[in-house]
Amino acid sequence: QVHLMESGGGSVQVGGSLRLSCSVSGLTFENYKLGWFRQAPGKEREGVACVDWTGLKPFYEDSVKGRFTISRDNSKRTLWLQMNTLTPEDTAMYFCAAERAYSAGRCYIDSVDYWGQGTQVTVSS
Repeated sequence: QVHLMESGGGSVQVGGSLRLSCSVSGLTFENYKLGWFRQAPGKEREGVACVDWTGLKPFYEDSVKGRFTISRDNSKRTLWLQMNTLTPEDTAMYFCAAERAYSAGRCYIDSVDYWGQGTQVTVSS
């Protein structure tokens, strides 16, 4: 059974930082492109960042480019999202996602094979 388990969310003030983790089990980790999505109340789920199976080709949406860093360690079966210079617009539930693919570039919601349950990030001013 496949499990993606996020952790590291919480409440932080504007300009602060958080590091999200996603621990993955039940699948061949290296066969999957991994990504982070987020969903704010009343809004659609959107992509944040994605990384290919090697971890060498990250992709970032414009809204987080230069502030967030996605990384993975295949030996630890873990995905991370380092979030710096947070703003209230970053407030959302953050989801870890896995897509069976070797490609790089953007992760698409319709291509995701497995989702985590989400971790809440709240940024207050």
